[in-house]
Amino acid sequence: MNKPTIGFAGALLLAASTLHAQAEEASCSTVKLGDPGWSDIAVTNGIASFLLEGLGYKVQTQTLAVPIIFAGLHKGQVDVFLGNWMPAQQGNYDKFVATGEVDKLKENLSGTEYTLAVPTYVYEAGVKSFADLDKHADQFANKLYGIASGSPANESIRRMIEADEFGLGDWQLVESSEQAMLVQVGRAVKREQFVVFLGWTPHPMNVQYDMQYLAGGEKYFGASGSVNTLARKGYAAECPNVGKLLSNLGFTQEMENAIMDRVLSKEASNAEAIKTWLQANPAVLDDWLDGVSSRDGGNGLAAVKARL
Repeated sequence: MNKPTIGFAGALLLAASTLHAQAEEASCSTVKLGDPGWSDIAVTNGIASFLLEGLGYKVQTQTLAVPIIFAGLHKGQVDVFLGNWMPAQQGNYDKFVATGEVDKLKENLSGTEYTLAVPTYVYEAGVKSFADLDKHADQFANKLYGIASGSPANESIRRMIEADEFGLGDWQLVESSEQAMLVQVGRAVKREQFVVFLGWTPHPMNVQYDMQYLAGGEKYFGASGSVNTLARKGYAAECPNVGKLLSNLGFTQEMENAIMDRVLSKEASNAEAIKTWLQANPAVLDDWLDGVSSRDGGNGLAAVKARL
């Protein structure tokens, strides 16, 4: 019995299909996420990773300073950044996104706060705005506690000091990791000492500490902000299935705070806290995975739910 043949045209079509699959495999099968080392972006990257891995993709998370992440997006070395905090990163946004060299896919979180903060007992002692800080310089030991060197918020603080804004020209910016900064805040709170630090929401610090945000810093930090999802130029068109997922993916402050709180209180690892939250809130997957397939073309929603 003769075996059926597909013919020359069919062979060409099959070869073209195979080449396309190989090209897509090379460019889209691994998703490279930028991570500045912040607790909130660890959560959003963790959620994205859980979904992508459930769909059959591999994920590489690269821990880099914010300016390096933007440069990586520009050069194609980073695919996606879920942590474009605005307006804190306005300078990087203007340089890369507004010029069309990096793509904005979605605003993934709104109503954020990102500015200097103090414990409530300091606020009630009269430090309610940036203009009040220097009146209590001795109590603060002329120190402002920031996060990692090179972060846009630290650069805003540095510009403020260099301009002697609010009389802060003789103050010192103390740079460290997010975790080290919060350890310092915790020590000060325990002793009811004066401390001023970079605060933001969503973050469990807002639950762990009775704290207040200072008024008057809009020139450097803006008012209420948002967080954007960025991608290297053309990525969503090159990898439309991943692009669709990223365009669907949005978060809430309650969600992020709940997950971060379990991680920072050492109740669970980041991955465990995310999975537990998704198990308790599976309805979010319906919107996130709307129109998204698994990498092999199957039902994306079913593939991810199978991981729960």
